[in-house]
Amino acid sequence: MNTEASSRPLSNMEIWRRHSLVYAHLMSYLARQLTRATGLSEADYQVLDALLDAPGQRARARELRWTLQWEKSRLSHQLRRMVARGLIDRQACAEDARGADVILTDAGREAAQRARQVREESLQAIVFDTLGPEHMARLNEATTLLADRLARAAEEDPDCQAAYAEAFETDEGA
Repeated sequence: MNTEASSRPLSNMEIWRRHSLVYAHLMSYLARQLTRATGLSEADYQVLDALLDAPGQRARARELRWTLQWEKSRLSHQLRRMVARGLIDRQACAEDARGADVILTDAGREAAQRARQVREESLQAIVFDTLGPEHMARLNEATTLLADRLARAAEEDPDCQAAYAEAFETDEGA
């Protein structure tokens, strides 16, 4: 990846492509660090991390789909693999027996906490220490602007509205 500064200003699309490439390399690096230290895949980490923050460390499968922005089949296959490894369990939902809650097991909680520690250490070394407080504050500003704009775009998008309704108001199958 060429990190040499160019003498001409970059176009917005060049900046975006560069950001996308750096982000892809960063995520690959983080995934390798995570797997090397914990044996977990990036997909394992995403599910465990979401459950670690969920109320009671449990969530409806459809809510996980929305949070992770995954397809139903991807989540279903991932959850099946994680149940087999003892990281999570599935229980009938108390409010709606048609749905399932995904819950952390003790082993899953321990793995999630260790993975979160590894992820934070990796981010500290590569991102936080490199950018420093000023750039991190600017990154936070840019992220907030984009999150707000995406929320407005989602409100205007019928497909997004339907996906949200499916995640939070209808029966699930994942």
